[in-house]
Amino acid sequence: MTKNELEMLLEEGEGYKLEFKRAVNSDLAKEMVAFANASGGRIIIGIDDANRVVGTDLSNHTLSQIEDVAMACDPFVPIRIEKCSHEKLVIVHVPEGGNKPYRCAKGFYLRNGANSQKMGTAEITAFIQAEGKVRFDEQLRQDLPLKKSLDEKRLNHFLDLAGITHRKDVTTLLLNLGAGEIKNKTFCFNQAGVLFFSREPNLRLFHVSVICALYKGIGKAVILDRKELAGSIIENVEDALLFLKKHLNLRQEITSLQRREVWEIPEVALREGVVNAICHRDYFEKGAQVMIEVFDDRVEISNPGGLPKGLSEKEFGKRSVCRNPLIASLLLRSGYIEKMGTGIDRIRTALTKAKCPQVSISFKGFFTLSFPRPQPKASPIPENMSGDLSVEMSGEMSGEITDLVLKILCNNSKITISEIARRIQKPLRTVERTMNRLRQTGQIQRIGSKKAGGWEVIEAPKIIQDK
Repeated sequence: MTKNELEMLLEEGEGYKLEFKRAVNSDLAKEMVAFANASGGRIIIGIDDANRVVGTDLSNHTLSQIEDVAMACDPFVPIRIEKCSHEKLVIVHVPEGGNKPYRCAKGFYLRNGANSQKMGTAEITAFIQAEGKVRFDEQLRQDLPLKKSLDEKRLNHFLDLAGITHRKDVTTLLLNLGAGEIKNKTFCFNQAGVLFFSREPNLRLFHVSVICALYKGIGKAVILDRKELAGSIIENVEDALLFLKKHLNLRQEITSLQRREVWEIPEVALREGVVNAICHRDYFEKGAQVMIEVFDDRVEISNPGGLPKGLSEKEFGKRSVCRNPLIASLLLRSGYIEKMGTGIDRIRTALTKAKCPQVSISFKGFFTLSFPRPQPKASPIPENMSGDLSVEMSGEMSGEITDLVLKILCNNSKITISEIARRIQKPLRTVERTMNRLRQTGQIQRIGSKKAGGWEVIEAPKIIQDK
């Protein structure tokens, strides 16, 4: 290992295929079997928990200890040991095992993100049943050479999020991230690398896009807005949240000298839901896509695949079984996952803190999170204000919409509410709610009959009067 490569590893930190250990200890066996049961990896001995090089003993006695640990596993793990003399480090290369599952004296372990997780009986059974099945995110794409397929902007965006320095040696960087492998002396992306860093993430993978939809009412009969997201995984997460922000109700809160937007459903809860759907979907299922759907009464986030094998409904939220470990590892590095297996707890905690209704979860065929939308209290409606005003205000009394309505009324007192809604491109119910509030606060009044009368602006901001 070169000094430059070591610096890169220290900066990137532990991950799905990399583990640091300060010294040889009793946990070494569990890390070995976890890598052997997953996709292989490296254990570097001589680095502490703060990613600092502290060095270790390079004597034959230490090397023999490591080999004895590997031999004591059942079946034994065929490791390769490398000495890094200039930094006094020992690198243990653990290949993916050919005789899974492997166990040590402490039990069966499997690599999950940057951690080695002990498997329960159900997980071991499911693991054995699935033995030989290639994980989707680890499949190599030899049809996509690095030079033609790499999107440098996407890679650099990821590195910025992960706090990793931009480097010229892109191949080594991607290898360390687990985004591909060297095949016939050429770097090849795996599917995870394609979905994060390639120019065309959905090339020959048409089912990996994310569908966002806004419906009128509580059913799917009338679609008001639809968007298909076909960017990288990170872009899809970010764009899905922008879609939700566009169509959900927001309010402004001023704390001290700062103003912040508050979503009707906590942003952190929705973010966790979106990340969970994209990260843990069954990518082998090509007949369905991740769906983010907004109804009048709820938001549904669903992904094909249901619960992973080995995880029961009772254990859901308490244990983590990762269907796409490389994708999860990259999301963990970029900060979209804080800690493996804690997303559902964060959703529930955020909803409780915001005093919102709790999410309901379904596992049948699809994994679906349904977030109830808070419903506003009924308010009196004047006779000449028609329409269903049951939808909570989405900031219409924030200056922008109110000023637009007042400006239009100043110029045309006989304009209809529906025409105002068309001009400012806002829902009819939003404009009706704005007009109702303006009447209640005495800023406008209705003059004359419904057919022949019009609106009189009693009080408008000076800037609108000047215009």
